[in-house]
Amino acid sequence: MYIESVHLKNFRNYENLELNFDKGTNIFYGDNAQGKTNILESLYLCGTTKSHKGSKDKEVIRFGEDEAHIRMMVRREGLSYKIDMHLRKNRAKGAAINGIPVKKASELLGIVNMVFFSPEDLNIIKNGPCERRRFMDLELCQLDKIYLSDLSAYNHILNQRNKLLKDISIRPELKDTLDIWDIQMTEYGKKIIDKRREFVQELNEIIRELHSKITGGTESLEVIYEPDSLSEELEQKISRNRERDLKLKITSSGPHRDDLCVMANGIDIRKYGSQGQQRTAALSLKLSEIYIVKRKINDTPVLLLDDVLSELDNRRQNCLLDSINDTQTMITCTGLDDFVSHQFQINKIFHVIKGVIF
Repeated sequence: MYIESVHLKNFRNYENLELNFDKGTNIFYGDNAQGKTNILESLYLCGTTKSHKGSKDKEVIRFGEDEAHIRMMVRREGLSYKIDMHLRKNRAKGAAINGIPVKKASELLGIVNMVFFSPEDLNIIKNGPCERRRFMDLELCQLDKIYLSDLSAYNHILNQRNKLLKDISIRPELKDTLDIWDIQMTEYGKKIIDKRREFVQELNEIIRELHSKITGGTESLEVIYEPDSLSEELEQKISRNRERDLKLKITSSGPHRDDLCVMANGIDIRKYGSQGQQRTAALSLKLSEIYIVKRKINDTPVLLLDDVLSELDNRRQNCLLDSINDTQTMITCTGLDDFVSHQFQINKIFHVIKGVIF
């Protein structure tokens, strides 16, 4: 699969922009704060309905405008797809595939798979659990429509339960209605925990060999899933923590508190690893995403690399560049020296200067 073109209207700093891409390597270079990352963000948002930054719709609409539009042409298995994304400040976004409106984000899944890699991802190991949960969810949501539906339902239930916990402090008679939310939370929470466990098992099958290659065989990496509760114990734990939740006015147990432990040679590098170890493990995690997608869909995902090469040393750069030779890749950078020195094949170059692309 590959992206043929994109058309932006009033997105970030672009008033009106049309770009055609090569199915190989596309490089966007220029100084910082010129609009390079905005191109990658538009592609990811159009393909997944979500900004990789977690930005709200109103934040990506060009200053002074009320709406933005992204149109992306995708080629997959010999067929062309036109994805339209309509973003509005005060209303929910709208999406259409080949001119036919879609009601759910899950209907976009399966058209284009993307892996987004930014400098922030290099801190995924040392940052908080939220970042590692997000890593799992972003990939699982693209690959599994049922997981996306279950996660959306769980998050809705969690928000409603937290609101109820606050309301009960004012209206104690509402306490009896907690049972309804607890039953639903258990139902969807179990599904999420089981899917995450399967994902981590598959991740480990791929990441060991990848990480060994990156480190020259000096490190063996293992990712351990740390659920807040086992799926078979979730119902009991939610019930056991109810009084605590009422006192704190927040839900204290469930998959929204899960984490990953990353072990290198048996050592928890989250706590005891050097910055170099943590960054190398993060690179292995992101590269593993590419291979998991290949295995699941029997095709290559589109890889979006946002100024990552400048953060890596030569050995890690080589490992990354060697892994993307058969993948359509969009790369942002401030210069082309790294690609020249690596004799890396570049298919198309875009020079970005203050929102104008040459």
